[in-house]
Amino acid sequence: MKKNYNLLLVNPWIYDFTAYDFWSKPLGLLYIASILREQGYEISYIDCMDRYNREILKLKNREFPKKDEFGRGPFYKEEVKKPAILKNIPRRYSRYGITEEIFLNKLKKLPSPQAVLVTSIMTYWYPGAFRVIEIIKNIFLDIPIILGGVYATLCFEHACKFSGADYVIKGNSIRDLIKILEQHDGNKDDYSKYEKGLDYLPYPAWDLYSDLDYISILSSRGCPYRCSYCASFKINPKLEFRNPEEVVKEIEYWDKRRGIKDFIFYDDALLINSEENFLVILEELINKKLGIRLHTPNGIHARMINKGIACKMYQAGVETIRLGFETVDPRVQSETGGKITNTEFKKAVNCLLEAGFKRSQIGAYLLIGIPGQDVQEIIDSIYFVIDCGAHPRLAKFSAIPGTKVWNEARTYFNLKGEVDPLFHNDALLPYLSPDITIKAYQQIKSIAKKII
Repeated sequence: MKKNYNLLLVNPWIYDFTAYDFWSKPLGLLYIASILREQGYEISYIDCMDRYNREILKLKNREFPKKDEFGRGPFYKEEVKKPAILKNIPRRYSRYGITEEIFLNKLKKLPSPQAVLVTSIMTYWYPGAFRVIEIIKNIFLDIPIILGGVYATLCFEHACKFSGADYVIKGNSIRDLIKILEQHDGNKDDYSKYEKGLDYLPYPAWDLYSDLDYISILSSRGCPYRCSYCASFKINPKLEFRNPEEVVKEIEYWDKRRGIKDFIFYDDALLINSEENFLVILEELINKKLGIRLHTPNGIHARMINKGIACKMYQAGVETIRLGFETVDPRVQSETGGKITNTEFKKAVNCLLEAGFKRSQIGAYLLIGIPGQDVQEIIDSIYFVIDCGAHPRLAKFSAIPGTKVWNEARTYFNLKGEVDPLFHNDALLPYLSPDITIKAYQQIKSIAKKII
């Protein structure tokens, strides 16, 4: 067991044209924090995106952050200079999260760590991770910095070349991280149990937050589908499930320990094998009568919804439903992965409505800007979703390396040579797409808003 072995974990800023806390927490980093604690490490933690940061609340003259009934709300932001390659985009660019001064003061109060772990989320948010690394290197000289997360996985070469991190980890295996730490502390850690499956992982280190409005839950990892626009399989190539009873125990634990009432499922394939997994979770929660609310923002597979599942979801307290639909065009449905048909979608929405859900609770993600897609297809999709009884949720297409549609997207958006990950940003769609122009996008948004 290590004594006084300190590690610093950091969730960096977001640099973007827009950002909002739609139940956003670095769940992977919190799992790692708990694992490292079990290995004997002392953990310090800075979340640059913590909306409950006391100094930020003072700046805004608030006792609590602005939020809706489910804990979602805006981040504090400060406008910053746009990267040169985005200079022609006529929108303001900001750093979201705590100020740099607050971050510096937090660093100076910490004991010198043996290593620093920095996570990364969206590929085009890498400026936040880079800036965190730059500042830390000026404060803690010669301390190794390890960068992981989604950006590090999908843009590994870019991260190795430009991030300034001493190590970049690709994927979600704990093995690589432990090996790096062993190089610096000389200890041999037993990490084998963490590779046996999700049930062998400790609960995420939510205690690192003094204030929480919601907690993210993972009941499975990975997805069996290979949609042409999705990079989920690059991050989690293996589909694996937790014991559903253990998931319920975790929900009950945080309900009792922290009084949390809103639980957010981060699964990419929540309804896969539902008879043995999600349905069991729902039934257990119904029996326990915890009075909690469940949310599924990642988009669930409408094909898997039947009357039985819909009723259980309603009885268990599912509050927010997001369905992956993407488009009404059968050809595009087939070409992008074949995970849904119009008939299946309509049936799923009917089941949810009959179970007791309100139309306002059922949202359907519609993908805007897939290469070759025209405006009329999107408008037709909006009307179809409304006619079925759900609300359209517009999701702009983002070109992601490693996906099936990546090369086609590069040509479509005229992205030549080495593509900077900043161009993965879906906010750039109306400025890059030859079909979904700014005028067309505003028209689409206006139609969706007016119908709702």
